[in-house]
Amino acid sequence: MAYEELKSSGITADTPKNIMLGAGTIHKGFKLEGGQWNFEESLIGATSGGSKLEIKPEFTDIEVDGALVKTKGLTVKTGETATMEVNFVEMTPELLKMCVIGDETTSTEYTGYKEIKSRARIQTSDYVEKLAYVGKKTDGTPIIIIFDFAICTSGLSVEGKNKEAGTFTGTFECVADTTPECDTLPWHILYPTPSTIEG
Repeated sequence: MAYEELKSSGITADTPKNIMLGAGTIHKGFKLEGGQWNFEESLIGATSGGSKLEIKPEFTDIEVDGALVKTKGLTVKTGETATMEVNFVEMTPELLKMCVIGDETTSTEYTGYKEIKSRARIQTSDYVEKLAYVGKKTDGTPIIIIFDFAICTSGLSVEGKNKEAGTFTGTFECVADTTPECDTLPWHILYPTPSTIEG
């Protein structure tokens, strides 16, 4: 009978090596130079509770008289969003400035402290270049997702609990560069080719 060939799961011989494992790492200024990634130099902070990445196209359905259901060819892509939500456990001045859009100075009022103050306008330096998530599959190969430009839109919210490390979540939104055609976001998903894996 034809149904005897149907299997009860989607597992194949490649399944064990294609499963994502672990929380991954978050980087700023992540780049490949001389065949090597600047992994350690680009790390921006330790995390707890992992990270969430979402790339979502936006669609518009064209209304046509008489078409009462979604119809192939009448849906167009009219935008997209790409975000990284990172649960940081490490609190550094650099991360704080990213979250609040502020400047760091030596405090004149509070001796012995550096101070981060609010700034009214977004500057070019507030945009994080080459923000990257680096995850690994069970076979040890990486999955790398890079936002060419991103900005933290979540602000700062710290939750401290007794006998637990305090964490704060930074939500980074991918943004396009200033060009005449701003119709796609500059994100990249990098997946090793078979020759790279074998080599």
